[in-house]
Amino acid sequence: MSQKIALVTGGSRGLGKNMVLSLAQKGINIILTYNSKKEEALEVVRQVEAYGLKAAAIQLNVAESKSFDAFWQETAQTLQTHFKTATLDYLVNNAGIGIHASFAETTEEQFDTLMNIQFKGTFFLTQKALPILADGGGIVNISTGLARFSFPGYAAYASMKGAIETLTKYQAKELGSRGIRVNVVAPGAIETDFGGGAVRDNSDLNKQIASVTALGRVGLPDDIGSVVAFLCTDDAKWVNAQRIEVSGGMML
Repeated sequence: MSQKIALVTGGSRGLGKNMVLSLAQKGINIILTYNSKKEEALEVVRQVEAYGLKAAAIQLNVAESKSFDAFWQETAQTLQTHFKTATLDYLVNNAGIGIHASFAETTEEQFDTLMNIQFKGTFFLTQKALPILADGGGIVNISTGLARFSFPGYAAYASMKGAIETLTKYQAKELGSRGIRVNVVAPGAIETDFGGGAVRDNSDLNKQIASVTALGRVGLPDDIGSVVAFLCTDDAKWVNAQRIEVSGGMML
C-alpha cells in the first residue's frame, strides 16, 4: 500500500471531506485542515483511520497569511511524529468560502475577504509548502465552473478563481524541474452548505441548474473527490497544467 501523504485544506466537511475520503480509498494518508470545526475534522480523521491509514487534523485559517509559517512548522512536526517522514506528497488547496453579491454591490470588504482566502491564501500557503513538498509530488488547486461561464452575483469570487487558473500554469512551469505536477479542478454547481447551501436548498435554483446541465442534474460532493484523488496518483503522471471541469456539462 502506498505511503504517500496528501494535505487537504478545508477537509472537515463538504467537498473537502469527500476529497479526503476519496484519497484515503486510494491508500493515501491524510493531513486535513479545519478552520473552526474541530469535532467534524476529528470525525473525518477517524473515518480515514478506519481504512487502516494514518490521518491528522491541524487548525488553519487560510485568510491569515501571517500564520502560515507556524502552520507549516506544526505540519512538519506532525509529519515527523505521526507519519515518520519529512515530506508531503500532495497539496490540495480546497479551503474557501463563497460570497454572493452583484458586481454593482460588491463591497471592498467582501472583495478583500475573497482575495485573502481564495487567491492570496492559496498563493502563499503553497509557496511556503515548497520546502516540505516532495519532488515528484503534486498540487491540486480548486477553481469553479464560474470562471468559464457567468451567473450574476459571482464577479469577485469567479475573478479570484480565474487568477487561480492562471497561477496553476505558472506553478506547473516553475515547479516542473522538480517533477511536481500542478492541475486545477473546476467543480460546477454542487449540493453542499457552500454559499449558505443555496444550490442544495433552493429548489428553483436547483431545477434551473439541472436544466442547463447536459447530464440533467446538479452535482454532488461525491462527483468531485474522485477526480481530485485521481490527480494524486501515478495514473495521472502525465497530466499537468490542466483545468479539469467537473460539472456534468454545465452551460455547453
